Parts: sequence; structure tokens; C-alpha cells
Amino acid sequence: MKKQITEEIEVKFLNINPEEIQKKLENVGATKIGAYFQRWKSFDYPDWRLDKRGAWLRLRDEGDGKITLTYKQRLGIADHDGVSNDTGMEEVEINVGDFEMAALMLVKLGFIEKHYAEKRRISWKKESTKFEVDTYPELEPYLEIEATSWEDVDKAIAALALKPDDKKIFSANQAYALKGIKVADYTRIAFDGLVRRNNLS
Repeated sequence: MKKQITEEIEVKFLNINPEEIQKKLENVGATKIGAYFQRWKSFDYPDWRLDKRGAWLRLRDEGDGKITLTYKQRLGIADHDGVSNDTGMEEVEINVGDFEMAALMLVKLGFIEKHYAEKRRISWKKESTKFEVDTYPELEPYLEIEATSWEDVDKAIAALALKPDDKKIFSANQAYALKGIKVADYTRIAFDGLVRRNNLS
């Protein structure tokens, strides 16, 4: 079983043109790894204690044959509306063998499923820097850059001729918040539609 504990060094650039970004990636010598459809379920305790500290448990089918269980926690939270950047993200991740059985195990342990979600991802890589072109339901595509150091992030931003001040250090939930969509209000966030919780109007 593979396990990984990291503080993620990654930034997002919202509302991109995917074709233009991928052309830039080709021009700087990045390699396209693949295109994937990903689905995941987010879990918390019944009292939502993880959510209250900016954390969540994510079970994700990566779309490439790998299934991961990840604890994620936002660091240096300034707000929840997507206006301000966090300082980073802590991630503890393991590979698991079966999506549905892992989900059942979490429920048996007392967790509740917060929501089911989907996205499409096109992955690129240059040396140790990863580039992900992500498309979520109801969101414009965005670019995520992940590297092993802030210096490498800055190099990637410069190579792609992006504006450093446009970078966002936050979660996809905050990207939704910028559009007035509170992820916690939904049980399903999928390409075939969003489903609100029964106790919400």
C-alpha cells in the first residue's frame, strides 16, 4: 500500500482557454500524460467537524485505474468565499483497491458521505512539475500547477506567460464559492446536474 504525506505546493489559474494552455505546454516541452474522467466522494463525521477546520476526507477514482483515499486540510485559511488565498494544503494519501468497498468501510466506521462529484482532467508534466487542466460541472476550466518548490511554481508561471498575481491558492470548493455555489449545499455535483440537499430550499 502506497502512502504519502505532503504539504501541497500548488496554484490555480481560473477561467483559462484549455486549447491555448495546452499549446503553451507543448511549446515549453511538457509531456501530455493523459485525459481522465474522475469521480469522488467526500466524507466527514456526522457533526461535520472536519469541515469546521477546513478539512475533508476524499475517496477518488482517478480514472487511470488508481483509487486514492486522501485527507486534505486547508492551511492558513483567511475566508471561505474564494476571495483570499490560503497558505497551502496538507495532504495525507493512500492507494486503496476498491472504490465502493472503501466507501462502505468509511460509512461503517461512522463517517457520512457529504457529496459525490465529478470532473474531467488533462494531465501534463515537465520534469517534476505537474500541470492539470481541470473542468468541473458549472465551472470554467482552470489550470492547476503542482511542484516540489515555490521556485519551480514561479518558473512554470513564467514559462507559460501567466500573470503571477492571478494565481489562486485554494480548493475547488472556493472556486465554486466565487460563482455563488456553496458545495456543502449539494449531495451531487456532476455533469448531468447538481442535486441540492433535501433540507435546503
